[in-house]
Amino acid sequence: MYYIGVDVGTGSVRAALVGTSAQVLAQATVPIKTWRFASDSRLYEQSGQQIWDAIAHCVRTVVQEANVAASDVHGIGFDATCSLVVVRKDGSPVCVTPSHLPQDDQCNIILWADHRAEAEAQLINQTGHKVLNYVGGTMSLEMETPKILWLKKHWPAALFDQCEFFDLPDYLTFRATQSRARSFCSLVCKCGFIPPGTDGSTIGWQSDFLDQIGLGSLGPSYDALGGIPGQTGMVLTAGMPVGAGLAEAAAHDLGLMPHTPVGSGVIDAYAGWVGTVAASSRSEAATSPTPRLADAATRLIAIAGTSTCYCIQSDKGIAVPGVWGPYKNAIFPGMWMNEGGQSSTGQLIDMILETHPAYAALQAEAQERHVSPFSLLEETLATLMTEQGLPCASPSSYAFLVRHMHMYPDFYGNRSPLADASLRGMMSGLTLDRSRADLARKYVLTLEAIALQTRQIIEAMNQRGHRIEAIYLSGGGQARNLIYAQLIADVCGVRVQMPRHASASVVVGAAILGRLAAAVTRDRAGETRANDAVLPSQAEAEACAPLYAHTLWDLMAQTTNSGDMIFPTEDRQTLALFQAKYRIFLESIDLQRRWAKDMDHIHAN
Repeated sequence: MYYIGVDVGTGSVRAALVGTSAQVLAQATVPIKTWRFASDSRLYEQSGQQIWDAIAHCVRTVVQEANVAASDVHGIGFDATCSLVVVRKDGSPVCVTPSHLPQDDQCNIILWADHRAEAEAQLINQTGHKVLNYVGGTMSLEMETPKILWLKKHWPAALFDQCEFFDLPDYLTFRATQSRARSFCSLVCKCGFIPPGTDGSTIGWQSDFLDQIGLGSLGPSYDALGGIPGQTGMVLTAGMPVGAGLAEAAAHDLGLMPHTPVGSGVIDAYAGWVGTVAASSRSEAATSPTPRLADAATRLIAIAGTSTCYCIQSDKGIAVPGVWGPYKNAIFPGMWMNEGGQSSTGQLIDMILETHPAYAALQAEAQERHVSPFSLLEETLATLMTEQGLPCASPSSYAFLVRHMHMYPDFYGNRSPLADASLRGMMSGLTLDRSRADLARKYVLTLEAIALQTRQIIEAMNQRGHRIEAIYLSGGGQARNLIYAQLIADVCGVRVQMPRHASASVVVGAAILGRLAAAVTRDRAGETRANDAVLPSQAEAEACAPLYAHTLWDLMAQTTNSGDMIFPTEDRQTLALFQAKYRIFLESIDLQRRWAKDMDHIHAN
């Protein structure tokens, strides 16, 4: 039996075919387009149809490349960025581009990175409503509620009232099954939904809050948001089967069998958590014992891609100012998640490299030698260490090359733990050097700055009650970067695990959800594919989910490959360097805020 995971990232769609023994048999990737506008850099838009077409291509490709019959694929799971999808009641796309800009009807997604809803987020955060207690005290303009409010304020009422709004993972399961069931992951993390029974919440949607901010017209049924669970809608925990599996049209698009089980989806970072947190650790001596579900409470998963998300689970809700959550039921029923984040870390590394005068020559040489540009940068760093007589005890030793340089990395605003979108990047210690050596130093400086901010996030979490003992890297290129991993270990003083197959962890996490959906379907319907909804009511879904919590964990442990553990340095000089760097890092925040206040005061007068 085989299972498919589909990951929709910021710039591409990826699918993987995974076997029952955790092997990834085939992968396929297709780039997706993001619409940008020269006149307004805040806007990022995508197309739901283009994404679905890319998914169909990737799924068909992995099945064909692995030479697997469609009937042997027993489940599929989806994850995606937390982007807002807007459709009419019949599912057709609604263009979200502001009216004064060129319109493209297929642009019906406001990407997570879109910052048009800054004023709406400020309005929401001035309410002081208890909804804010479950997003770290401040709702980000990257979440769905501010975006929906922006549309409400800028659209004719008649158009707004025709629309339905989906977080992208839920839109994908809707396209796949035609079921409007939503995921707890999307609703609690991005839509201001408080699960019924939590903090006085009765229907999940907070009517007084939505009335207060100007979205009261979405009630009383809240159909446009997915409805009221148990009345007009259904909300599912991760991997629970959605509807009756693949609808006929979707099955045709994907080249799979109708009624193939579809697992309730999750946001991409949480798929990375699912595909990483249950890994055992390898050393030269042995592999550690199979982890238990309780071990997740000590493991912070860093899902690194365009941005970096830091996810950790606990058995109780821990409120951390500036850190999103606590989110109940986001993955496991009855459990809570917190999510810290750094906006645009991958983009920051790319920008530092690609805007440097030496980058073009570096890239050309890398192509000529058939190596990574990062390998050439490491060669340059090693040469610089030798020339300056600096010992290279570990990959983090390169930080001594930039001991008189400092960076604050929030070039796109701070997500955690300050939740301050107004903060910007800072660099000091710059020269007129245009060489590859200067590029290599700035590369290390950027990784160091990301590590320093990671320490700030960890300290905020631990101060509120988490007990983080290790960081498990997941996601893209950063998770495979040994310099970055050692910097994280040394700066933060915790063990760091580098996964064996970092780039596959997110899409494998999605496949695990499809596998869970298949297991539930078999148990409840007595067959792999059921013609009717496997979970026909909210009550049955809520009764079923806890019964499969340990099944989900067991599947995660079986499917997640072990990784290599990196330990923090004991070198006193290195530790002293990073302690001083961290103090300067914190000072740079205060300095920037004071400068901004001084300038705002002059502007105001």
